[in-house]
Amino acid sequence: MKMFLIIYGEAADEDVIASLKEAGIHSYTKTVAARGEGTETEPKLGTHCWPGKNNILMLVVADDEVSRIREWIRRIKEEHPRAGVKGFLLPMEENL
Repeated sequence: MKMFLIIYGEAADEDVIASLKEAGIHSYTKTVAARGEGTETEPKLGTHCWPGKNNILMLVVADDEVSRIREWIRRIKEEHPRAGVKGFLLPMEENL
């Protein structure tokens, strides 16, 4: 199992979630109103000087789904270049 951690500008949320469902991905956890600074976009700190916030998606997938999800992230990043989409792949082990 693997976990994808995907961070993107909240302004792109509707398109990202619609695309996620079109790709057949229905299980995820979403955190909203995350604040931070990255290297590809302006800071998103939710302030007057640096408005905007990020959303974070966490997807836990089987190993054989990794390449399909990577391709989906690439597509979202291309379609929303100003959203600052970043995807990270982490090892995942279920704790029973």
